[in-house]
Amino acid sequence: MTAKAFRPEQARIIADIFGKHGVDYLFIGKGGAILLGYPGATQDVDLFPRKSADNGRRMVAALKEIAFELSAADETDIVNGKDFVQLSSGPFDVDLVFAPDGIESFDDAAKRAERIENFPVMSIADIIASKRAAGRKKDLVELELLEEFEKVYAAARHARKPA
Repeated sequence: MTAKAFRPEQARIIADIFGKHGVDYLFIGKGGAILLGYPGATQDVDLFPRKSADNGRRMVAALKEIAFELSAADETDIVNGKDFVQLSSGPFDVDLVFAPDGIESFDDAAKRAERIENFPVMSIADIIASKRAAGRKKDLVELELLEEFEKVYAAARHARKPA
């Protein structure tokens, strides 16, 4: 049975094991925003992995080490970079989004990403753009709050920069 709420320790497990296996990925979605400090809750971990067979094979190995039970079809989908792979066969739920709406490429998103502790996190601007492009009702409801958070986050980052 999987835990139905995102918790930062889940992100730490992923970051540690994915780092060990050399997986290229970003935390995205509301979970990514939470890692940046957004005061919200979500049910799963959303990841944007680099789409390549080598990265997919490394990810399969990492997920198995975390105790995900992957079917042959899951493994094939991950290695091939299927647009969306939903996993609920491990200690928590993970959505692998190889083609997030509104994001042109992994490389471009990675250039704008932030590293919070050991967490590679999609920029808040990209998280907002992706949610807007997805157009799902639950995302649209959250947009105003995310946009307000973006302003606060940017101001806090500016205040932390040395003069």
